[in-house]
Amino acid sequence: MTPMVSGIALAEIAALIGDVARANILSALMDGRALTASELAWHGGVSASTASGHLAKLCEANLIALERQGRHRYYRLASAEVAQAIEALMTVVSFAPKRHRPVGPRDEALRRARTCYDHLAGRLGIAVTDALTSRGHVLLSESAGSLTGEGQRFLCTIGVEVEAERKGQRALCRTCLDWSERRPHLAGHLGSALCTRFFELGWTERIRDSRALAITTEGQKGLKEAFGIELP
Repeated sequence: MTPMVSGIALAEIAALIGDVARANILSALMDGRALTASELAWHGGVSASTASGHLAKLCEANLIALERQGRHRYYRLASAEVAQAIEALMTVVSFAPKRHRPVGPRDEALRRARTCYDHLAGRLGIAVTDALTSRGHVLLSESAGSLTGEGQRFLCTIGVEVEAERKGQRALCRTCLDWSERRPHLAGHLGSALCTRFFELGWTERIRDSRALAITTEGQKGLKEAFGIELP
């Protein structure tokens, strides 16, 4: 691919994301779940017919994927790489000049705990990352990481079983720059496994129509006992 073609391809993807309705649709899918066209129309603030056109363009560009279950059609982000790109853009936006808009309850909830595709983000995601790295359970480099033997044994105590060496396309452990905290949190297979386990244990719950997560009373207790984490 020549630099000119590469530039054109980049501009085409940027133009797709640059539409407000499509940006809102992609943002709504950042919690890793699959949503219907009507749900995404609501998030995009557009009519069902307009949303259909946006979804077709996003599918054609391989930014989202269509899943069929019987007569039902669901859409999700096409890959973890797409989610990583959206999160990176959110980080860039956080450094941009601030618009005069009061911070509301939803903003604070997102900053406290949220999903970033299929892993934990916000202050909760950062706190979990810090706890694992400070104890030597995870060793992080600039953009990746590795799980130590001690870390593997610790994870087993809370029901998270991951192989230190995995065969597959997805990395066991990598970092993702958190747009609200502006520090890296855990992603990859390990980040996904931790997020899934927190849901299974009832430590976190989804907040309706948002990527924000609620930390339950059981979660506050479990996080303190297992990770030494206390979030105000």
